Amino acid sequence: MAWELERYQDSVAGLSAATMRAYCSDLTQFANWCGRSDIDGPHGVDRILLRRYLAYLATRNYSRATISRRAASLRSYFQWASRRGLCEGDPSLNLSAPSPDSRLPRVLGHGDIDTLMTPSAEAIEHGSPEVNARDDAVLELLYSTGIRVAELCGLDVGHLDLERAEVTVMGKGSKERQVLMHARCVDGLRNWLDGPRELMRHEASPDQALFFNQRGNRLTQRDVRRILDRRSPVPTHPHALRHTFATHLLDGGADLRVVQELLGHASLQTTQVYTHVSKERLLSVYAGTHPRAEGDHWQTR
Repeated sequence: MAWELERYQDSVAGLSAATMRAYCSDLTQFANWCGRSDIDGPHGVDRILLRRYLAYLATRNYSRATISRRAASLRSYFQWASRRGLCEGDPSLNLSAPSPDSRLPRVLGHGDIDTLMTPSAEAIEHGSPEVNARDDAVLELLYSTGIRVAELCGLDVGHLDLERAEVTVMGKGSKERQVLMHARCVDGLRNWLDGPRELMRHEASPDQALFFNQRGNRLTQRDVRRILDRRSPVPTHPHALRHTFATHLLDGGADLRVVQELLGHASLQTTQVYTHVSKERLLSVYAGTHPRAEGDHWQTR
């Protein structure tokens, strides 16, 4: 194929599986769109055509986030195609796209977290003791570490160091990092590993997987969503626990770069956009550190 999408896919093997799938799907759809105008490869694409394509997506009511991601897919592909000589220059250079919507999952309050970590009688009755032990460990781990749900689902038992209260996580781009756990999380994992995990294993279960679903397979992201649906009194997306983890650390006075390291963000700017610092925290820091702010009373406004 003139677009050489399979070779491009090989070149971005370091990206996460989800990102690779999204990029390749985006590019396949772009190639099909170009085919309507008898353009059969990157050599026939210029900047005007790319801008027309993004405008076309907007007319089809695609979200700003989707259009932004498709623009990123095109930039990645045409940088590669330009290096391989498949097109003259890079038509996607400085290609602009609408900023994605900055809607983030709501931050759970401390009371919300307590409710989530303390299952109701109905939730306990719904699951077996081993399922409840697993759910406890999953939720504690997500909130304790702020790891992505995909990262949690990929964990093996060998990634845990309970003595040092650390877990080794394989993040985006196959980047490995060590993340800390608090004592309640360690206790929850010990309880899960001390019997319940073995009860949920089947003969065909992956030996090293940390968490299993009720079919004995490795826990999936959809399984995690079901856990939250059972435990949370209000609709809660799994990503909200990662967002809450970061926000609660910052509200407690953690340095932004420490949070960046724990989240596994390559860019500090990503952490700044991703996290939310409460107004109360900002006012408290300002009032307590600015030499002429003593006695100010913003909190009463």
